[in-house]
Amino acid sequence: MTRAWDWATGESLLAFDDLAEWDAAFERGERSLGTAAIELAFNCSLEGASPRLVRATQLPDTAQRGFAFTAVGTAARLNGALTPELYEVLRAAGPGRRSIAVNAVDDTLTFVPFRDLPPWLKRWAVCVTVWDRLEAWWLRGEDAARRVWQVVRRG
Repeated sequence: MTRAWDWATGESLLAFDDLAEWDAAFERGERSLGTAAIELAFNCSLEGASPRLVRATQLPDTAQRGFAFTAVGTAARLNGALTPELYEVLRAAGPGRRSIAVNAVDDTLTFVPFRDLPPWLKRWAVCVTVWDRLEAWWLRGEDAARRVWQVVRRG
């Protein structure tokens, strides 16, 4: 049974699982490819979805590209792993807080076992952990200083 997909609005793309149709839509330059990529991550094998997710992360539309990175994070959540190509996409996008891939990187660090991460992502995980700890200490120190200042002003 062939299903009609509404590429203009993306509304009918819930439960999208047709790899060949995604490829054809990509070739036609359809809209909502990032939205469909999320559904591929949910409904297809990692090996089948991976090349499409890689292509979706290169879409010219920023919103659809953001959805594609959401799909990468979803794949990490569901599979507990990513393909080498998807790790490379995350690396190219950059793991920092201002990166379009920040949530996908966070999902990967959360749901993929540390031993299975590529070396660059292991280093990033350590950096993030250290940074978060330093930030927590800074905020605690700042809070303590504020309380001391309040006591001194009252006295």
